[in-house]
Amino acid sequence: MVAWQPAGNPPAAALRPARRPNRTKTRPVNRFTYNLLFTLILPLIVLRLLWRSLKAPAYARRWAERFGFVALSPAQQALRGQWLWVHAVSVGESIAAAPLIRKLRSEHPGIPIVVTTMTPTGSERVRDMFADDVCHVYAPYDHPWAVRNFLSRFQPRLLVIMETELWPNIIHYTKQSGGRVIVANARLSEKSARGYEKFPALGKPMLQQIDCIAAQARNDAERFVRLGVAARQLQITGSIKFEIELPDTLAEKQRALQALLEGERPVLIAASTREGEEEKVLDAYTLCLAQVPRLLLLLVPRHPERFKAVAKLCADKGLTVVRRSEGLPATPLTHVFLGDSMGEMLTYFSVADIAFVGGSLVNTGCHNVLEPAAMGLPVFVGPSQFNFQTICEQLEEAGALQTVADEKALATAITAACLDPALRERMGHAGRALIAENRGALGRTYALVLQFYENVP
Repeated sequence: MVAWQPAGNPPAAALRPARRPNRTKTRPVNRFTYNLLFTLILPLIVLRLLWRSLKAPAYARRWAERFGFVALSPAQQALRGQWLWVHAVSVGESIAAAPLIRKLRSEHPGIPIVVTTMTPTGSERVRDMFADDVCHVYAPYDHPWAVRNFLSRFQPRLLVIMETELWPNIIHYTKQSGGRVIVANARLSEKSARGYEKFPALGKPMLQQIDCIAAQARNDAERFVRLGVAARQLQITGSIKFEIELPDTLAEKQRALQALLEGERPVLIAASTREGEEEKVLDAYTLCLAQVPRLLLLLVPRHPERFKAVAKLCADKGLTVVRRSEGLPATPLTHVFLGDSMGEMLTYFSVADIAFVGGSLVNTGCHNVLEPAAMGLPVFVGPSQFNFQTICEQLEEAGALQTVADEKALATAITAACLDPALRERMGHAGRALIAENRGALGRTYALVLQFYENVP
């Protein structure tokens, strides 16, 4: 574990953010004002939940949990005051938390773990990975009443927040109830840092209540210090996301999926694409066909409620589509194989030759670029990378990843990679090498979690 210190400066300098022009307009919003505003907009939040449930019915279920009303068994109620609470917003954070949770369950099976997510897809992923081995509920809304309801049922000894899902009341009332708070695998993009700077009266006290921030890299730590976090609160542990373990069943699943892709064709996967992005990907793919006519696009939208709309979009563009859920083969005449299933991303990557990672050609910050790199694929992403900013920079510097400006640049890059096997091999090897070099974050993060859990008074 590396205690954070700014490079080349004495320890005292840790508390002095670097001088730079401050053009950020601050707003006098403290926690009282925040709570008032939250109360006022709570009806709108409920309406939004109803609206989302029209497309994804799972949003209409288990509402009580979002207000802190959790039904626990007598055995679970008896564990009050012993719980370790892991908060992971959605699928990405759940996957990042999985190695840590597995290690805790393996080495300390007596520690009860409650995992919270905000989305149904995150909930499904947690249940798929852990079944009844952990307690899963939806996270309470960050309203004092909902948070206190939740805490009264669990009274967790330690809250582990994955990455950057920081909520003022969740942190404040967890501390007030006697628990400690860690941010694990913490990342803070420049965009997010500027957002916190706009509300210093709210953000700074919240950050100062956190017992430990386990940052992915030095630049993340420096941004936290800029926001008023003390050096003693920081550790640089690296990213747990580098701890990728390929399941033993992957080879079997790969063979089964490969059997559905008839003919020896190059395969481009567009993974975790978002609304407004599929059209750009399809335009890029169409441009690629001029020089790589046999290219197959394996298109995997991020959200299941959009599968049907994406299939229609492909058909509207004159492309032949086969859906994974249909169980039919992709023939040599198929343009798009639509990955309309959950929990198969690694299997999809295993049959691909080149990867584009979505969320990056629209402004949603990019999704997991490490999984395709771990599979030895050359990785291409658009310019929006704030969710994986540090990791994208590391992969690009290593030669494993290339950033493209738009769909035309993506088409050019994909075509070049399709026509140059040596380029694909170099990029794939660079990605695997970088992941191997960065292993160890899990052990460092695990040690911190155990330290703070066991030392709660």
